[in-house]
Amino acid sequence: MLRKFFTSPFFRNATLRNILFLLLLVGTASGLGYLATRYHVQRDITHNANNSLDSVSVNVLQQLSGPVNISVYATEQDARLGDIRKIIRDFLSLYQRYKPDIKLVFIDPGKEAEKTRAARIQLNGEMVVEYAGRSEHLTQINEQILTSTLLRLAHTRDQTVMYLDGHGERKLDGIANHDLGLLFGAKLKQNGFRLNSLNLALAQEVPVNASVLVVTNPQLDLMPGEVNKLLSYIERGGNLLWLVDAEPLHGLERLAEKLDLLLPPGIVIDPAATEMNANTPPTWSLGATYPPHAITRNFNLITVFPSARPLIWNENPDWQHHVLVEVAARGWVSRNAAGINSSKGKPLFDKQHDTPGPANIAITMQRHINDRDQRIVVVGNGAFLSNSFAGNGGNVDLGVNMVNWLAGEEHLITLQPRAAKDSNLALGKMKLNIISIGFLLFLPLMLAWVGGYLWWKRRKT
Repeated sequence: MLRKFFTSPFFRNATLRNILFLLLLVGTASGLGYLATRYHVQRDITHNANNSLDSVSVNVLQQLSGPVNISVYATEQDARLGDIRKIIRDFLSLYQRYKPDIKLVFIDPGKEAEKTRAARIQLNGEMVVEYAGRSEHLTQINEQILTSTLLRLAHTRDQTVMYLDGHGERKLDGIANHDLGLLFGAKLKQNGFRLNSLNLALAQEVPVNASVLVVTNPQLDLMPGEVNKLLSYIERGGNLLWLVDAEPLHGLERLAEKLDLLLPPGIVIDPAATEMNANTPPTWSLGATYPPHAITRNFNLITVFPSARPLIWNENPDWQHHVLVEVAARGWVSRNAAGINSSKGKPLFDKQHDTPGPANIAITMQRHINDRDQRIVVVGNGAFLSNSFAGNGGNVDLGVNMVNWLAGEEHLITLQPRAAKDSNLALGKMKLNIISIGFLLFLPLMLAWVGGYLWWKRRKT
């Protein structure tokens, strides 16, 4: 049938063939255009995925249920950056691709001076991001800054994280090596949490506005009255993050008893950690796989715990227990920590005194009390979030996820945006010369030769 059509007098007519080709071309283009409006398919093949958002940012956008309004106070041209509006518009289009109800409005500070003063704008290009009745000003724009801003605005209520102070504990806003402020505390602030210290020797009780109380190892004994206030907070249903180092508890024994926790002596020895790095101390533990939990949802980063202690608990029907981090599947718990730290050789398992792994070093506890869900996280290590070690692997991410869960913000649990890979390409002088000669001389000559050969062949025939 098709053969008869193509050999028919109708198809031999050049004019009719051209008309048919034009109709097919227009029909194909129209069909493709219609499909393009109905289905959006994109693929970013750039090295650093510069034209796509990180999966973390996409996850945050999916958590925002309402519209986001962004007002940009910028002139049409900036003396230093040029068309600043185009830069901002192109960048925000990446976010609008995943969340179409991001509304972008440009305001010229020169033409609308009164509105600019009312918004307290200080710089050309400053943005006001509004979501759910809350707003923040941005003077810089990149993915990590904007995503972090949206995370802060997504908090359903003001959240205060308090930390026990007054006995040499690690400070959430401290800058010393053993403190928690430079990375962990700073990330909590960036995500919208307010950080306050709490001295129970001065305060009558743990304030009711505390969303989470962080307790780290004291260096001095707590007075019985302070411990009573802490236990009263637990009885009322307060949420707690307890970072327990392998050190004396200095009065917190009653807290462990209240939670039915057993804290056996010893430090976890994990051969997997030393195999990763020859310079790693033998007392480091490596977290690589995590039992399913809201805190570790989609969490696949390695975490490092220096000198962690194991956690054991008595089963209590009032509490639901869940293991967060299990380490040392091929390791053990050693009670000779001093000997390990001073030994220059490879630590060996002592059948008489050591306990074979694996060991649980982080758990969650949950119960319903006083018409609310009480959540507690206990980690047998505080150093993993300290300024000295928080930069290892996903330590900070895991710590932030813990606080988000404790504060009832598990829908915001997500990995923090990562720095982009280096996009610079360094080429030597010889390579640059080869590329230049290839594009400026060889490629044009080759195209000219191909064109000349085709012309000569057609003329010959």
